[in-house]
Amino acid sequence: MQGISNSSSVIVQDTILYVDGVSKSFDGFKAINDLSFTIKAGELRAIIGPNGAGKTTMMDIITGKTRPDTGDVIFRGNIDLTTLDEALIANLGIGRKFQKPTVFDDQTVFENLELALAGKRKVFESLFFKLSAQEADKIDSVLGKIALEDRRDWMAGNLSHGQKQWLEIGMLLMQEPDLLLVDEPAAGMTDAETMQTAELLKEIAKDHSVIVVEHDMDFVKALESRVTVLHEGHVLAEGSLETVQNNQKVIEVYLGR
Repeated sequence: MQGISNSSSVIVQDTILYVDGVSKSFDGFKAINDLSFTIKAGELRAIIGPNGAGKTTMMDIITGKTRPDTGDVIFRGNIDLTTLDEALIANLGIGRKFQKPTVFDDQTVFENLELALAGKRKVFESLFFKLSAQEADKIDSVLGKIALEDRRDWMAGNLSHGQKQWLEIGMLLMQEPDLLLVDEPAAGMTDAETMQTAELLKEIAKDHSVIVVEHDMDFVKALESRVTVLHEGHVLAEGSLETVQNNQKVIEVYLGR
């Protein structure tokens, strides 16, 4: 079967994502340089690093937007993501949320979630799509999780920036991904929305694996997760936020204190 790797024998059973020796160059610039890390099933992981550290390229490689020059990216123990395209990777259970929310402003909150659910269907099926009671219950459950129950009939365009971020996360949840990649969710949020988003992601991590790329250290602290620091396309340090904040190399290249 396409996408099945022979590397699975070295992968720990509870590892959902295994990245090993990955490198990627663009016109001679090494955006990713021998990058290796693992994400456990059900883990919430924060990834931080200065601009140009390779965070976006890393996510592009995991989601199939960019193919690495070398290295392995293995999902669920035996699926080689480097051989698959974006659509297939998304269907396998990897969801990505970009920094800028992309919701349908002229549809209600409920309809946005319904469209995300219908999006799993083929075009012909979607034309005759009718929401079942079970699917309606699923939407209600996601509305509760993203704290938008009282906004279900609002046009998405009338939501605050933070609420749009939550709605897009909800739209990803409708697809039932095993792994979510979330890019700078706290950007542009109020302090209250930032803390609420941290709680939301911690709740989501009870049922999904979540990778969060972020710059806001208060937000990263609120996640209470393991932290990976990238620098020049490589893992510079890894551990609790307190551990990486006290790492002399991290202080020199990123924290600047």
